[in-house]
Amino acid sequence: MSPIEILQEFNSCYLKIQAIAQDENWLLLIADKKIDPDAATHLGDVLHYLGEAMGCVEEIVEVKFNQESK
Repeated sequence: MSPIEILQEFNSCYLKIQAIAQDENWLLLIADKKIDPDAATHLGDVLHYLGEAMGCVEEIVEVKFNQESK
C-alpha cells in the first residue's frame, strides 16, 4: 500500500468508528449500562489515536506530494 492508500484506509476506518460513537443504539447501550461504561472512553481513545496515526501518515503524504510536484 502506498502512503496515500494507507491514509485513505485510516480515514475510512475513522469515519466508520465515528459513526458508531454517534449512533443512537451505541449511546443507549452505554446509557442503559448494558455494556461497560468505559467502552465509550475506549472508543474515544481509538478515535484519538487513529487521528494521531493519520496525522503522521499525512506528513509523509505531504512530503511525497511536494517532492513530486517540483
